[in-house]
Amino acid sequence: MRARTWTFVALAAAAALSACRTGFRLSRYTTSPALYEASTREFQKRHWANAILGFEKLTNDLPARDTLLPRAYWYLATAHDRQKEHLLAAQSYTRLYESFPDDTSADDAALEAARAFRRLWRKPVLDATYGETSLATYSTLLGLFPSSEHADAARAETVELEQAFATKNFETGRYYFRRKAYDSAVIYLKTVIERWPHVPRARDAMLLLAETYRVIKYREDLNDICAAIRSAYPDDPGSKKVCASVRVADTTTAAPKPPASR
Repeated sequence: MRARTWTFVALAAAAALSACRTGFRLSRYTTSPALYEASTREFQKRHWANAILGFEKLTNDLPARDTLLPRAYWYLATAHDRQKEHLLAAQSYTRLYESFPDDTSADDAALEAARAFRRLWRKPVLDATYGETSLATYSTLLGLFPSSEHADAARAETVELEQAFATKNFETGRYYFRRKAYDSAVIYLKTVIERWPHVPRARDAMLLLAETYRVIKYREDLNDICAAIRSAYPDDPGSKKVCASVRVADTTTAAPKPPASR
């Protein structure tokens, strides 16, 4: 225990000594341009903590119309991101594009804000609040900056995020299916199919929904979902297994009979 304590003290002392060696002191810079230049140098040296100190002060001190202010928000957000402080990064990126929507870096900031919120939602099984915020931020990017060079990336990453939402609902539906709470399973699986029909997880939800209907003997619903599966995934081996008992409806139109002779 004592050895651990001394190790911690030694590491703390080394960190403090390292900070002193950088020579970065806010009090040394009496003007905003000087502090901006010094903070930029710290950023370029990857001294993220020093850069955060400098740019955070600048975001508080600079006038609203100062051209350095959006740059300061950008560097502050990026330094937080490098420190894996994703919430603080997202907040600073958001301040940039909301306060300076006409700035050349506004669409870049919106994209990075969406990504930072996405990083906070590490797994689909966790609370999806940050995932929802990320999705809303991608939507904001596409709405405010439709001609942005990031539009295609935003759309692609939106689909990835929607797959994560679909996975969250699918896993919940599967949990209820395994516990034989079939009505609850149906609700979550249908949510996947209705809200995110274009993502890969929709196929899994359709197959499990068909299996659920088969188990609880909802024949009409089973017929409907199997028809949808066969239409969307005609060669899928999973559909052939779960829908084996469901006959394929005859969609051919019979030729009209000639009128009866009198």
